[in-house]
Amino acid sequence: MDVSTRTFPHAMLREIFEQPKAINETLSAYADGISLREEVFAAARQALVGRDSILIAASGSSRHAGLAGEILFEDMAGIAVDVEYASEYIYRSTQTLHNPCFLVISQSGETADTSEALREAVARGSSTIAITNKAESSMAKLAGCSLPTLAGVERAVPATKSFTTQLAVISLLALYTARIRGCMTRAVVESHLERLFAVPAAMEAALPRWQQKVSEIATALKDAETFLFLGRGVHYPIAREGALKLKESAYIQAEGYPTGELKHGPNALVNRNNPLIVLATCDPNAPDSVLRYEKAVNLVRDMRKQGAQIVSIVTQGDTSISELSDHVIEVPPAAEYIAPLYEVVPLQLLAYFMAIGRGIDVDNPRNLVKAVVQE
Repeated sequence: MDVSTRTFPHAMLREIFEQPKAINETLSAYADGISLREEVFAAARQALVGRDSILIAASGSSRHAGLAGEILFEDMAGIAVDVEYASEYIYRSTQTLHNPCFLVISQSGETADTSEALREAVARGSSTIAITNKAESSMAKLAGCSLPTLAGVERAVPATKSFTTQLAVISLLALYTARIRGCMTRAVVESHLERLFAVPAAMEAALPRWQQKVSEIATALKDAETFLFLGRGVHYPIAREGALKLKESAYIQAEGYPTGELKHGPNALVNRNNPLIVLATCDPNAPDSVLRYEKAVNLVRDMRKQGAQIVSIVTQGDTSISELSDHVIEVPPAAEYIAPLYEVVPLQLLAYFMAIGRGIDVDNPRNLVKAVVQE
């Protein structure tokens, strides 16, 4: 699909469709397809070696990328991670997390709260890494290591391709951290890279189908009042990102929860006008993923009995969850830690179609601005 020759009614939709290219270019900047580029990660090695923890500070969508990173770093590299709201970090005690590597994530590299957090981290003597979409941003220059995404210009206020490229860089950095800490062999890293490099083509092939399907779902849900997004493990941050996209794009109240927390209060909201968006993909080669999927089946079955309207994102070929759901969106089969790259795209499309269905200027939502729009 040649996105450059296609006409889109909004920048947000164009940028959603530009994600395969942006992810591919970002991956290619850091790896050659079978191995990580050591020279690109030289400064990251210096920032990470000798540190026993990572502290991630970010805001908005970037913080959701950081929450996904927490799972990736801890599970892949065995290093402790804490994720802070950038706006809260400067008010925290200096006694927390001694000697961390401080990682900031920002689309623009100029986000005021995150910039202030980075300056505080430098003052505290932390080693620092910045993931931004602008290699010449103030954060990229201030941090000891800059790992830019290659999303290109993102004009719409809601983050789409900047978010997925952040996930891509975080995935690569987690693999590199695992490698230098001796938690992964070269062969295992190569296997992960092979799967990551398969994402752009699979995503490009799926996008037209997702666009059609999600447009239909948005029409069916046009009168919904509140949405609850559910995900476990690395999928929980994607649930939160889906909820944020819906809030900022369509002005609809939405919340993201860990799937197991639904029954601890939020299920009181469940009815036909408050749909559940359930992330229920499954990697059959990962026992933890299979267990999470089985628990998701049980929850969806229970919520169906309570009268919930359920939209499920499932792995292609799924039958168990699909039979219990009102609407189903299939994503390509993927390893557990790669599936979020696919899952978030239909959620972006849902926010987009819900917004335009309400006559909203989706590229410029009210009360929101981008710190920087690259030219």
